[in-house]
Amino acid sequence: MDKSKQRFFIALLPPQDIREDVNEIKQYFGDRYASRKAQNSPPHITLQPPFDWQVDEVQQLERCLKAFADTYNSVPITLRGFGAFVPRVIYINVVKTAELLALQQDLMAEVEESLGIVDRVSKSRPFAPHMTVAFRDLTKQNFRAAWQEFQQRQLEVEFTASGLTLLIHNGQRWIISAEFPFQSSGRGERMQDQG
Repeated sequence: MDKSKQRFFIALLPPQDIREDVNEIKQYFGDRYASRKAQNSPPHITLQPPFDWQVDEVQQLERCLKAFADTYNSVPITLRGFGAFVPRVIYINVVKTAELLALQQDLMAEVEESLGIVDRVSKSRPFAPHMTVAFRDLTKQNFRAAWQEFQQRQLEVEFTASGLTLLIHNGQRWIISAEFPFQSSGRGERMQDQG
């Protein structure tokens, strides 16, 4: 890969206590089903899938994300049960709310317009918010066993996403590069000018 570029993606991260709980589920998949790839990133909801960006232009990327986050209120998030992308991925369901869908659409439009970042696959299918706990290294046999165990499992967690997170790939795993707090802890929609 070109050394002047690195891989990034933009996500919502839950608060630390929920991250720890989700990491325990990921660890269980690693121990029980030999699926460890999901442990290569903190628990997150992807808003903008991975893209390459010039290392010497990261400040431009960060300025854009800060300006965007400054126009948004916090977003309420509900995690409910488990889902799967058959035959290799198991995830925690993220309830599709109008606020979350609007945030994701607005963010993708902003980074496309301001920075030229476009994810063709995401543009061609509906946004499916999720929090991955077992990834593509799950064998088909282990997927079947794990899905049998998790498809009816109950889980319900609510939190408020208080900002955007920019993650960077360091060659081994995804780590937090920068965080961009939303303007306020309102109801999760773009603030309107009251002028």
